[in-house]
Amino acid sequence: MPRLYYTPSNGVFLMAADVSAISNPPKSKRKKKPASRKLTRQWLRRIMPLITLFVLVGGWQLVFMSGIYPEFIIPSPGQVWTEFVESVQDGTLLMHSWVTLQEMLYGLTIGLSIAALLGYLIAHNELLEDLLSPIIVAFQATPVVAYAPLLIIWFRDGITGKVITTAIIVFFPMLMNVIVGIRSVPKNLHDLMRVVKASRWEIFTKLEVPSALPVILTGLKTSVTLAVIGAVVGEFVNANAGLGYLVNIARGSQFNTPLVFVAVLTMTALALSLYLLVSLLEHWLLKWQRRSR
Repeated sequence: MPRLYYTPSNGVFLMAADVSAISNPPKSKRKKKPASRKLTRQWLRRIMPLITLFVLVGGWQLVFMSGIYPEFIIPSPGQVWTEFVESVQDGTLLMHSWVTLQEMLYGLTIGLSIAALLGYLIAHNELLEDLLSPIIVAFQATPVVAYAPLLIIWFRDGITGKVITTAIIVFFPMLMNVIVGIRSVPKNLHDLMRVVKASRWEIFTKLEVPSALPVILTGLKTSVTLAVIGAVVGEFVNANAGLGYLVNIARGSQFNTPLVFVAVLTMTALALSLYLLVSLLEHWLLKWQRRSR
């Protein structure tokens, strides 16, 4: 007869085999991945951007060598590199890049600040959302190139028109992500904070911001990549400095296609640099989230 054991925690009898199974649960049959395989995957992920860059440059060189397009339309990577070195040495590229970067940073600061404040208020006030939604959607639906000339005319040749253009174009993505992030905080957590008599500031800093932070940072990534568009569109319309102005000069009076490529690739580098900074910020701010998994 099998031996029975009484378990006082739940008041039932178990056979010896069942007790053994509980005290010594079977090990998972799922095999862990070898450490070497994990390191190989991490190494491949790190070099993948370099592989992509190599493939793009190689394809570009093949198109140039094929002779499908004349040299003044698609220059070789070597010609673009030579133009890049010359424009850096004479200070032209650095000067115009600094002007565009200033417009981007000022526009980001203004646009993101207003979007964060207004998004938080809208997230907690549906009446305010109904009131402002038509205006916000109208601004977003209208292409930036349509009202950029008006801004330039109103604010003349200074930096103000480009900054406002940048602020408008980065405003909407951040606004929507703030609204979605704040509204995604579970209601039961709000109720719990009220039960423990947390202040409004404590609810904001210890519940709403940490919970909405992943969504907000996603909106920030989108906004920083759009900032270069706002700045350059303003420079295309009317400017005497900046990467957009450099493109206009290079393709207009000079017809210098390699310099156009240099300016465009510099715009891309600025956007990627800001995106990388936000990604590093996200990695640092969301460490707690990875630890809890």
